[in-house]
Amino acid sequence: MRGTVARILTLWVHTAAVHLIPVSTAKNGVSSKSRKRIMPDPVTEPPGMDPLYEALLYCNIPSVAERSLEGHAPHHFKLVSVHVFIRHGDRYPLYVIPKTKRPEIDCTLVANRKPYHPKLEAFVSHMSKGSGASFESPLHFLPLYPNHPLCEMGELTQTGVVQHLQNGQLLRDIYLKKHKLLPNDWSADQLYLETTGKSRTLQSGLALLYGFLPDFDWKKIYFRHQPSALFCSGNCYCPVRNQYLEKEQRRQYLLRLKNSQLERAYGEMAKIVDIPTKQLRAANPVDSMLCHFCHNVSFPCTRNGCIGMEHFKVIKTHQIEDERERREKKLYLGYALLGAHPILNQTISRMQRAAEGRKEEIFALYSAHDVTLSPLLSALGLTEARFPRFAARLIFELWQDREKPSEHSVRILYNGVDVTFHTSFCQDHHKRSPKPMCPLENLVRFVKRDMFVALGSSSTNYYDACHREGF
Repeated sequence: MRGTVARILTLWVHTAAVHLIPVSTAKNGVSSKSRKRIMPDPVTEPPGMDPLYEALLYCNIPSVAERSLEGHAPHHFKLVSVHVFIRHGDRYPLYVIPKTKRPEIDCTLVANRKPYHPKLEAFVSHMSKGSGASFESPLHFLPLYPNHPLCEMGELTQTGVVQHLQNGQLLRDIYLKKHKLLPNDWSADQLYLETTGKSRTLQSGLALLYGFLPDFDWKKIYFRHQPSALFCSGNCYCPVRNQYLEKEQRRQYLLRLKNSQLERAYGEMAKIVDIPTKQLRAANPVDSMLCHFCHNVSFPCTRNGCIGMEHFKVIKTHQIEDERERREKKLYLGYALLGAHPILNQTISRMQRAAEGRKEEIFALYSAHDVTLSPLLSALGLTEARFPRFAARLIFELWQDREKPSEHSVRILYNGVDVTFHTSFCQDHHKRSPKPMCPLENLVRFVKRDMFVALGSSSTNYYDACHREGF
């Protein structure tokens, strides 16, 4: 196992890190290729679907410094506000494969262990001074950084911390050093910080924030608590959304039943750990197996044999097939449109205030989960986007045209790639305009009207769409 993953890492991680982002530029300073594709460069990507390559992308193992397209705009555009949605970094599994030993992953943060970041020790030191930080309840009960010799279930790892220290430093170099989004004497009301109530999301948010604003003043930091992974605040009750989800879960179930290879792999694994197949399936073994894979730890063995790479490949292949069918059937799209609407509505309201000249909440950070980012990506029409990897980032940038100060535009970026013209609300705009970004009005119209049209109903607002009868 160790040798296999090491060879994969050598072949793919270094090439992917160099070639994932196109670097040729057009005259306006924006990548000429960035409009055409979301996926990594096909030169470095396997010719066919490869489950191990996909798994490595999901792990998002920190390597060389990442190049990205955040902050790219013609010189006469001014950056007005930035809205960042992240998935937490690498974590310990949420599930254990029954009758096997838990993977021995150390969740303390130490300088002599890879992956490492130059700010790691300073981050730990700064977090140790934050015990009096003012966070919304119940966040103040959570630890500010991981610190267990054997990780607890779902705990952020050192890899996860480093991933977001890197994210934060990258955004600092672009948004603060280059574009001066915040002044040196920035104030608390210029930030909006929100996280779910899990230690891994709070700690991921703090790691990114420390990379972005090193040695920040704790008195200026206030994280709000979001009870829902959809970040729907007071608009979470939506019966139609839940009906879409039930239909989507039924689709997943039927697809699994049809996959005899998957059932055979589950059966073999169940015999190895000596439990019924149904019990093994309920334990969601791929969650634990991904931890073994990402951390280059051998899969578990018993006296009956070993769970192996072939089992992992079968399960991962099924996940990829499930994502493909999900896009085709579009049941998930209905769920995503209603699930993402509250947070998108909140985002455009914040953007509109910034466009009016307000200086509050011009940098927003939402520290969240895969089940937060996935509906957002689908709702925006980014059908080819990969499932959110560990430490994934989705960013909305608001820009002002200095030559026409009343005009504001947006850019959408996913893991550093400009996907603005892949969105359903702006995919045709670049055919009519030379500007390398999308009018703010397009995004506003999409959230206020077109999201409901896409549901195929006569509803014109979120409440009606959530409560329509006869669905």
